[in-house]
Amino acid sequence: MNPLYPIEWAVAWLMVKFHALLSVFMEADSGLTWVLSIVGLTVVVRTLIIPLFVRQIRASRAMQMVSPELQAVQKKYKGKTDQASRQKMAEETMALYKEAGASPFSSCLPMLLQMPIFFGLFRVLYNKLPEAAEGTRFGPLTPDLAQSASHSTILGDVTIADSFLNSGDGGITTKFVAGIIIACMCAVTFFTQKSLTMKNMPKAALEGPMANTQKMMLYMLPFIYVITGPGMPIGVLIYWLTTNVWTFGQQYIVIRATPTPGSDAAKERHERINAKREKKGLEPLDFTPPKKVSAEPDPEPEQNLRVQPSSKNKGGKKLSDQEKLERARAAREKAAEERRKAQEEAGESPAPPPSSSPSPLNKGAKKKRKK
Repeated sequence: MNPLYPIEWAVAWLMVKFHALLSVFMEADSGLTWVLSIVGLTVVVRTLIIPLFVRQIRASRAMQMVSPELQAVQKKYKGKTDQASRQKMAEETMALYKEAGASPFSSCLPMLLQMPIFFGLFRVLYNKLPEAAEGTRFGPLTPDLAQSASHSTILGDVTIADSFLNSGDGGITTKFVAGIIIACMCAVTFFTQKSLTMKNMPKAALEGPMANTQKMMLYMLPFIYVITGPGMPIGVLIYWLTTNVWTFGQQYIVIRATPTPGSDAAKERHERINAKREKKGLEPLDFTPPKKVSAEPDPEPEQNLRVQPSSKNKGGKKLSDQEKLERARAAREKAAEERRKAQEEAGESPAPPPSSSPSPLNKGAKKKRKK
């Protein structure tokens, strides 16, 4: 049994119901009516996953905010390949994720939930619609509705079942329409990712592996659309473009209302708030974050320690023995001069300096040696 059958049935049912609603005031066999039915399907799906989208925004923000701490942990265990170090690194990383409320998998939930719907719509337009048009009914999609969807045109002979590679009766017009939709998908995705990673992140979070991955996604997602888009039916491309535009608008509202602290979006929000207060004649608010007060006591001042004089002169060269001896004699003579001055000030007679002439005993010793 096809595991996507329930999703295909639900997709077909929503398309048929929106088509019936739009047919009240629009032409039932018009291609625009079926295009708007697909847009209505997209709106229903995106409305149901709004909570997951908000969770995705918060998880992505928390992942980039915790990026500096993750870099510190990686630097701490850099070069350590033993099992104990790897386990400690994993534990500290998970502790940072838990403290910041971040999850590497939360940012993927909306996309993962939309993938079955995306493939379900692809199978409905690519397989079930032609089969139903030939007489094989698929749930709420009757042969009459299937023929209406297959033969309704958007521009010229372009239908929602045609694609860039399989242009059908539309020919070059189908390729042109598919190319325009793919280009719009790439542009919307690029600006959405840029707004999330550049405008809504502080400068400290724009460095490191996580930031580099986000920057790569700026160009990887549009490149994926360029590769896979030509093989998709026009109806699937319309769903894809609609969900990208919805993501951009939803993200703009979330970032504008609750930007990341320290980001450019937060500064713009503060300026808007103060501009409104200025118009009302109120004083501007100070959004400067308070400095963190450390719970640890201030360190005691270090005691002044006596430093031994270096045995090197000002030039940094080592002194010779003769230079050391001369400096020692100069220091003794200076100390003797200071003691003599102190004795004169106190009224005492200074002691006579030691005579440099040899004593009589020394003279006698010299005479004996001469003899």
